[in-house]
Amino acid sequence: MRRYHQCTFLIRVRVVVIYGPNHEVADMELGLYSFAENTPDPLNGDRMQSPAERLRDLLEEIELADQLGLAFYGLGEHHRPDYVASAPVTILAAAAARTKNIRLSTAVTVLSSDDPVRVYQQFATLDLLSNGRAEIMAGRGSFIESFPLFGYDLNDYDTLFEEKLELLLRLREGGKISWPGGQHTKPIPGVQVYRQPMQSPLPLWIAVGGTPNSVARAAYYGLPLMIAIIGGQPRQFTPLVDFYRETVAKVGKDPAKHPVGISSHGFIADNSQDARDIAFPAHSAAMSRIGKERGWPPTTRAQFDAGATPQGAYFMGSPQEIIDKILMQHEWFGHDRFGLQLSVGTLPHDKVMRAIELYGTVVKPAVDKALG
Repeated sequence: MRRYHQCTFLIRVRVVVIYGPNHEVADMELGLYSFAENTPDPLNGDRMQSPAERLRDLLEEIELADQLGLAFYGLGEHHRPDYVASAPVTILAAAAARTKNIRLSTAVTVLSSDDPVRVYQQFATLDLLSNGRAEIMAGRGSFIESFPLFGYDLNDYDTLFEEKLELLLRLREGGKISWPGGQHTKPIPGVQVYRQPMQSPLPLWIAVGGTPNSVARAAYYGLPLMIAIIGGQPRQFTPLVDFYRETVAKVGKDPAKHPVGISSHGFIADNSQDARDIAFPAHSAAMSRIGKERGWPPTTRAQFDAGATPQGAYFMGSPQEIIDKILMQHEWFGHDRFGLQLSVGTLPHDKVMRAIELYGTVVKPAVDKALG
């Protein structure tokens, strides 16, 4: 497996990029992402939706985001009882039929435990259905359930992703694919892969949680970078963004053509107190449940409120608080894309729809104006 080493020089740039045909990134793309959570709703007496109900609500959320002019919607792949998006491309295909402009992405495709050929075919088909709005956001994933499900060894966590990413990049080049095979993939003897997408190449982002080696891998391959910041002090991630741009330059590529995105948890309501009071019960339940699996203590209200302060990782508050925080982080990172995960645990559908409305009608115009 390749190792990527930190550069010894620093480059700071103002980034305005093009990452696919006819898709110019302006000062900031605002979008949403979801894991399609399906857990008891603490604001509705712990009511539990059926998976079919949750998917219907999810499609309405994506449709509203499109109508309000948001740039993208990402859907996470998970194979757990608390999420319904085990086949996110299928859901995105349904969304393609109900939307016109919004880009349809994953957040993330767990490439390590998938077949790159099938990933490429599925997203190429999604691209055709959506008239050129599909993109892949690939990552190693923060959960491990897909590895035993599809027969992979967790000891191969790094090498699986590396090898399958190389194959996916070859597939994106188009034409007949000749692949020698490797430790985790079979040879492909120079055959054409059908169907081909409208976009050439099909947009591909690398999503990371903050490890320098993953950041350097994205830079080495010349791929856009999405960094998930879901805890701690976001400003501490500025060296990671600098490192990405440094590495892009060191391998002979132009940092100005390599977008950086930031994604974070958050919620928006008409005022700050409502936003926090609505979001906390579900957020606490979800993070405490995951924390119990990983040996973390339960999430407290004090921790949650600390994360919602201007210097914290959560985007919880009124529209003006969200605007201020996006613009402050843009000063730190100079990033091109921001993705907001509106609900970590299950929230009432009408509250989520209102949050999307505020995001699209208040936050987005203000950010566009400030950065335009």
